Amino acid sequence: MITFDFSGKVVLVTGVARVGQIGHAVAEAFGRAGAKVVAADRNAVAVAERVKEFKAMGIDARPAAGDLTEADIAALAVETAVKNFGHLDVLVNVAGGLTSFGPLVETPPDVFDRELSINIKTAYLMCRASLSELAKSKGCIVNFASAALLQPGAGLSVYGAAKGGVAGFTTSLAAEVWEHGVRVNAIAPTMVRTVDNVASAGSNARYVEMKDIVNAVLFLASDGSSAITGHLLPVTSGS
Repeated sequence: MITFDFSGKVVLVTGVARVGQIGHAVAEAFGRAGAKVVAADRNAVAVAERVKEFKAMGIDARPAAGDLTEADIAALAVETAVKNFGHLDVLVNVAGGLTSFGPLVETPPDVFDRELSINIKTAYLMCRASLSELAKSKGCIVNFASAALLQPGAGLSVYGAAKGGVAGFTTSLAAEVWEHGVRVNAIAPTMVRTVDNVASAGSNARYVEMKDIVNAVLFLASDGSSAITGHLLPVTSGS
C-alpha cells in the first residue's frame, strides 16, 4: 500500500461498522496514517466495537451512531468530530451501496426510495452538515459513486440512478465550494473484493482489491491531489 501521512488531520468516515467492508478498511487506513478518526454508522453496537478495535491499534477514534438519512444525526456526526478533536479536515461518504437488483417493473417505489436515500441522501446530508467546518480547515470530501455509471448493466437501473445522483451532486458541489477552499471528488469502483461480494459472487469473479480502493480514497484526500476537484475517479482494474 502507498504511504500517506495524515498526522494532525481529523477524518470522518461513514459506513464503518462492518468488518471486511469498505468503510471499515478506509477508516482503519486513515487511522494508521496518523489521522484522528470519527467512525459513523447506524449500527451503534458494531461501530462502538470497531472504535474499540481501532483504539487497540493505537488509533485515536470516536464513534458516531445513528441513521445518516436523518439531518440531525448527520449533524451530530460532525459535532462529534469538532467536540472531540477541534476541527474536521476530511469527510468520506462510504455509507450506501447496492440493495436493489432486478427489472425496473419489478422494483416497487419503496425500494427505489430506499436506494436513493441510503446513497444520495446520506451524501447530501453529510456534506451539508460538514461544509462550514471543512471551509475553515480547507478540507475535502470523497464520495462513493460506482463504475455502474460507466459500464451500465441490466438490473441496475435503480442503483445507477442513486449513484448517478452522487456523481452529479459531487461535480456540482465541487464547483460551488471551490472558492471556499473545499475540494469534492468521488471514486467509481467496480465490484470490490469484500466479504459480502465474495459470498454472493464467488471467489473467482473479477474484483478490485480493497487496497486499491483505500489508496484511491487516501490519494483524493491528500495534498497530492490538491489541484483535483469535481473529478470522478474510476477504480476498475481495467474491467
